[in-house]
Amino acid sequence: MSSAQLQQMIEPLIVDLGLELVGIEFATSASGGLVRVYIDEPERGVGIEDCERASREISALLDVNDPIAGRYTLEVSSPGLERPLFTPEHFRRFAGEQVKITVNLPLDGRRRFQGAITDIDDERVTIDQDGKPVTIAHANIAKARLVPDYAALGLAPAKPGKADKPKPAKRKK
Repeated sequence: MSSAQLQQMIEPLIVDLGLELVGIEFATSASGGLVRVYIDEPERGVGIEDCERASREISALLDVNDPIAGRYTLEVSSPGLERPLFTPEHFRRFAGEQVKITVNLPLDGRRRFQGAITDIDDERVTIDQDGKPVTIAHANIAKARLVPDYAALGLAPAKPGKADKPKPAKRKK
C-alpha cells in the first residue's frame, strides 16, 4: 500500500479528532515497515495527548483494515521544527522560509538543495539557492523539510556573520 492510499484511509479519522494530517512517511525494510504519521493542530499545536489519542485510533483502524503486509511500527508525531513539507499547499504556507529538498532524479548532477522558497505553483517549487533560482517539480521531490533558524529561536548561539556584531564601546576623551 502506498503513502497516498494510507493517507486516504487515515485522514478522515484525523479530521474527526479535530486535527490536521500533515503527511505520512511509509518505508519498508527486511525487519518490517515503518508508518510515520505527522499530525498538527494549527491553532494550539499538537501535544503528547493528541499523538497518543491519534495513535490508538490509527492503530485500531489499521488492525481492522490490515493494509500493510507483515510487521510494521506505527509512529505518530507532531511535525516539529524541521517540519516535513508534502504538498504544494505546505510550500505556499511556508513561502520565504528556508527548506532542504532531496529529489528522486538529479537536477544538474545534484540531489540535495537548500534555500528560501520563492515561488510555488501546483506543479513546481522554486527556491533561491546561493542567489540562483532552482525550480523543482513536486513530482521529483523525495523529501522536503523546513530548516529552522535555531539562533533566532534562541535555541543555539548565533553563527558568526549571521547576527549583528557588537558595536565597540565609545571611549571617553
